[in-house]
Amino acid sequence: DDSVGPAEDDTQPPFPLELSDSEAVEVLWQVRTQRRQAEPDLPDTVTRLSTPDGSIVYLVGTAHFSDSSKKDVATTIRAVQPDVVVVELCQYRVSMLKMDEKTLLKEAKDINLEKVQQAIKQNGVMSGLMQILLLKVSAHITEQLGMAPGGEFREAFKEAGKVPFCKFHLGDRPIPVTFKRAIAALSLWQKARLAWGLCFLSDPISKEDVEKCKQKDLLEQTMSEMIGEFPALHRTIVAERDIYLTHTLRQAARCVEAPPNAEKVPAVVVGVVGMGHVPGIERNWDKELNIHEIMSVAPPSRFGWVVRNVLKGAMWGLLGYACFRASKGVGRALLSLPTVQSLFENIRTPSV
Repeated sequence: DDSVGPAEDDTQPPFPLELSDSEAVEVLWQVRTQRRQAEPDLPDTVTRLSTPDGSIVYLVGTAHFSDSSKKDVATTIRAVQPDVVVVELCQYRVSMLKMDEKTLLKEAKDINLEKVQQAIKQNGVMSGLMQILLLKVSAHITEQLGMAPGGEFREAFKEAGKVPFCKFHLGDRPIPVTFKRAIAALSLWQKARLAWGLCFLSDPISKEDVEKCKQKDLLEQTMSEMIGEFPALHRTIVAERDIYLTHTLRQAARCVEAPPNAEKVPAVVVGVVGMGHVPGIERNWDKELNIHEIMSVAPPSRFGWVVRNVLKGAMWGLLGYACFRASKGVGRALLSLPTVQSLFENIRTPSV
C-alpha cells in the first residue's frame, strides 16, 4: 500500500515533560480510545464492513465535487478515530492533497502542453491522449462549479492528521495501469468514438446535479452514458478498480499492535471512495481476489496489426483535433511534438 505521512496537527493533548516515550505513547492511545465512539451516528453515505478477525471498515461513498461529502468524511473520521484512512488516490495524483484550493482550481481548469507531455510520458501516446480528454471533462465540471476536485480526499488527509497513530494510505490502482488497460480493451473504432464523445461533452452541471451523484460518482456517471457500447471500458475503469480498492481496504484492516505490550487488536479503518465504487467493494468483500491479473497490461495481438498501422495516423489526427477542441491550442502543440511528426513521416515514407 502507498502511504503518506499525516498532516501536522497542533491540537494533540500536551504531556508532562517527565513522561517517557513509552508512557506518552500509551497515554495517546488511551486518548484516542476514549474519543472513539462505540456506536457512532454516521451519515447515510457510510457503509460498514467487517473482517473475520473483528476489524471494521467504514466506507464513505462520496461525490468528487461535493461540499457535503467533505463533511461526511470529517464526521466519520472524528467519530470512529481510525487506525488507517484509505482514499481513492494513487501516487500519481497525491499532489492534490497538499495544494491549496486556489492553485488546484487553476490547475484543474488549465490543460496545457506540459500536462499533455506528462500524460504521454506516463501512459504512452494513445492512453495519454485519452487521459487528457478525461481531464477536459474534469476541467469542464470544475469551471462550471467553481470547485476543485478531490476536496473529500484533502479533508480525509487533514482529519487523519488529528488522530493519534492514524496512518494514511493511497488505495487506488496506479492511473497509468488503468489507462493502458482501458485503451488495450478498446478497438481502434471504439477509441475514436470515445474520444469524439469526450471532446464534445459540454452539458451544463449544477451543484444539485453533483449532490444527486452521491448515489453514483459524477465522472463515472458521465462515462456510463457511453458505456452501453463500451463494456470493456466499464470493466477496466470501474469494476477492476473496485477489486483493487477492496484489496487495499482489506490489507489496511489487518490487526494493529496496541501498547504497552504490542497486543494484536482489531483495526478500525475509514475508506473514502466515489459512491460508484461502493456496490462493487461490497460485492467483492468476501471473495478471493486476483490482483496480479488486473495489474498486467496485455501486449497487442498480431491480428489487425497491419490495419492499425495504416489507420494510426488518422486516429492520432482525430485525437489531436479532439485535444485541440478541448484545450484551445494544446492539440496543435501536440501535433508539433517530434514523436508525432516522426510517426507521420514514417507513414508517408514507404518501407525499403
